[in-house]
Amino acid sequence: MRDIWDVIWAPVITEKATRKQEEENTFTLLVHPKANKAQIAEAVEAAWDVVVEDVRTMQCRGKARRSLMGQLSRNPEVGPRPDFKKALVRLAEGDYIEFYEVG
Repeated sequence: MRDIWDVIWAPVITEKATRKQEEENTFTLLVHPKANKAQIAEAVEAAWDVVVEDVRTMQCRGKARRSLMGQLSRNPEVGPRPDFKKALVRLAEGDYIEFYEVG
C-alpha cells in the first residue's frame, strides 16, 4: 500500500471503543482488509507520532440488509453490507490520538 491513509480508513467511535480508549489506551480503527499488523502499526505511528505497543485485528462480516417490512433483502442489487476489518491498537503509556475535539 502506498499511503498511510490507504491502510487506515476511519476511527470507530462507539461507547465500547471510547471506554477502551479511556481504560486501556486502546484505539479502534477501520483498516484495509488486506493490511497486516505491521503495516497498521507503521501507519499509526507515522500518522500520529505515537508508539504502538500492540495491534489486534478482526475480520467482521457485513450484516444482511432488510427491506421495508423487515424481510431479508433478496434483491441482488442491494445485497448485504460490505465486510470490513477492524484493528485494536494499544499505545504506549502517555500517548494519545485526538480524533475529535470536545467544546
